[in-house]
Amino acid sequence: MAPDAFAQTLAVQGFEPPVTVQREAHGMMADHTHPFEAKALILAGEIRIAAQGTERTYRSGDIFHLPAHEPHTEHYGPEGVTYLVGRKAG
Repeated sequence: MAPDAFAQTLAVQGFEPPVTVQREAHGMMADHTHPFEAKALILAGEIRIAAQGTERTYRSGDIFHLPAHEPHTEHYGPEGVTYLVGRKAG
């Protein structure tokens, strides 16, 4: 999905305007939560997210969705990751 189309989809679904996030190569965030629902389009690199006993790697063109208050960990690939993310109050 193109970034413009993704942004339009987020708007229709009630998300705030998206922001671009970049994370460093081989970085990670230990178990944490967010007080908002998040939906993101991967623009470059990759991110591995572990939540609810499962783990999935997202790459360029993939979309991930996390409910508000969902405990999860994040690991960033060898090139880091850049994604466009919309947030909605949870």
